[in-house]
Amino acid sequence: MLAVGGVAGGVGGYLGYQAADTSGPVTNALNAPLPAQQTGNAPEGSTEQVAQKVLPTVVQVQVGGGAGSGIVIGSDGLVLTNNHVVESAAGGGPLKVQFQDGKSADAKIVGRDPSSDLAVVKASGVSGLATAEIGNSGDLRIGQQVVAVGSPFDLNGTVTSGIVSSLNRPVRAGGENGNQATVLNAIQTDAAINPGNSGGPLVNMRGQVVGVNSAIYSPNRTQSSQGGSVGIGFAIPIDQARRTAKELSETGKATQTVLGVQVLDGANGGAQVREVTAGGAAEQAGLKAGDVITKFGDRTIDSSDALVAAVRSRAPGEKVQLTVDGRTVDVTLGSQPVEVK
Repeated sequence: MLAVGGVAGGVGGYLGYQAADTSGPVTNALNAPLPAQQTGNAPEGSTEQVAQKVLPTVVQVQVGGGAGSGIVIGSDGLVLTNNHVVESAAGGGPLKVQFQDGKSADAKIVGRDPSSDLAVVKASGVSGLATAEIGNSGDLRIGQQVVAVGSPFDLNGTVTSGIVSSLNRPVRAGGENGNQATVLNAIQTDAAINPGNSGGPLVNMRGQVVGVNSAIYSPNRTQSSQGGSVGIGFAIPIDQARRTAKELSETGKATQTVLGVQVLDGANGGAQVREVTAGGAAEQAGLKAGDVITKFGDRTIDSSDALVAAVRSRAPGEKVQLTVDGRTVDVTLGSQPVEVK
């Protein structure tokens, strides 16, 4: 019976093959005519249209031993990027800018601000460059579509897309080893951002720059290897970056918004004042060591980093209402020059 079953199966398979072979004409997709080429413009508000608009304004910033990205903000060669991208060239190391057409130009640092992780460089011997359109990060909403452009892992002109995952996220520019002087008030996005994207733009669907890509969360990173995207990237809001870039472009230096306190995490949440700067904004408003700040304007403060990020999101001279140990305090924010070592 085993022998009969085996033969029956073989015969059935053979008959099925014969039937299929003679049932009709054969169609081969490789012989089909090519479809008509796309001739229309990219749809309004599409990732394709955004890429076409933004790519000519994004450059690769090349330093000795590595590369990042940059945003053309001046037709005469001014480029906005991250401080950590160009920091190694601050002592006179090589610095070049490569454009989307493959051409390169030597560049020099105009000014940099380690506290906000921003820098402005200027490419030499260029003119008439396409410049980025600066948007407004103040009206971003969680879930809004965004596009990131840059040179991840030296792959120049890479475009990725995603959404705004969160807003006002306190992030230390140096990762967990960074200090409180480098806390960013970041936009979080799931658009793929990798090493090399730093300094490139995060743009809205109108092609307007709303952030400067600066950091990623990478749980698998080690001292001997770079981490990759896990869908958690961070960008500096353009409202803050624009203010700093303007100062760096015009004076080569930047000022930092300050409250005039040193803080640590409160035992039950909030930011506890450890020390008050003499003559600073906090002292003038009556804050004292031991006070716990739980709100900054309408923003809840649950840690010391959250307070630093909130202060950095405002401009010097702005008036803000704080909630301190249950009472409200009006403060006019101060400023201080950024020291560059």
